[in-house]
Amino acid sequence: MKVLITGGTGFIGEELRTMLLKEGHNLVIVTRSPKKYEDENAKNQRFISWEADLTNEMNEVDAVINLAGENLFGQRWTDEVKRRIKSSRVESTNTLVDAMKAAENKPEVFVSASASGIYGDQGDQVLDEEAEIANDFLAEVCKEWEAASQKAEEFGVRVVNPRIGIVLEKGGGALEKMIPPFRFFVGGPIGSGNQYMSWIHREDLCRALIYPIQNEDMKGAYNLCSPNPATMDEFAETLGGVMQRPSILRVPKFALKMVLGEAAQPVLDSARMQPKKLQVSGFEFRYEELEEALADIL
Repeated sequence: MKVLITGGTGFIGEELRTMLLKEGHNLVIVTRSPKKYEDENAKNQRFISWEADLTNEMNEVDAVINLAGENLFGQRWTDEVKRRIKSSRVESTNTLVDAMKAAENKPEVFVSASASGIYGDQGDQVLDEEAEIANDFLAEVCKEWEAASQKAEEFGVRVVNPRIGIVLEKGGGALEKMIPPFRFFVGGPIGSGNQYMSWIHREDLCRALIYPIQNEDMKGAYNLCSPNPATMDEFAETLGGVMQRPSILRVPKFALKMVLGEAAQPVLDSARMQPKKLQVSGFEFRYEELEEALADIL
């Protein structure tokens, strides 16, 4: 197939590209800095800018995977940062949908990312795809993000919205922040420790992003996480065990909020997600258990 990807040069996108290229697909990567990747251009992979003729590209592709979005972590959420977080997701999605609408030959499927933040803080309640969604900042971003993508259904494109949990792999995501303290024997859980983390190994994540392209029955929102979410206490203890380090120095909730303000929300909120749609459809996870996933990564 020919697949157009946004966010294809990031933490998730790099692994996704590798996986798709190994399967023999041809890729078009939309990026803000295509010149940066000129050396990677090849017969089966091209890098183009957002200013390129996206309508013409849509005429040629079978599927679109949309992962574009400003990083949520590492900075306080000022009004300007919030604006960028939302616009980087919603406006880029609108651009893609407009290009599809104008194309004579439209893609068959649009895989447009969403996030576990749509559920907000729901304690130990088990959350499948029918669960109530929240009304805080992240949830509102996710709702607008999904709604923007679903406009493509109006002209016959099948739309799926993976609600992505916490992605585990070296070199980015949550582990990048958590590994160094454990390495120096000062690691431990964050906040109360009772909040659930719906995690996913990056390999399973990328396989599950490709899965709905190959399975026509998949549409709408689906939870993208392991079937076995862990509490923060369990996560820290397992990480310490895999690294052969103690998990004893807790980071208090107030301390994290003092440093990050509202941006501490994704770490402190509890979302006990279940990937019901993936399980019912027959998707098989390679890393269902946290210890197995961390041992593979570390």
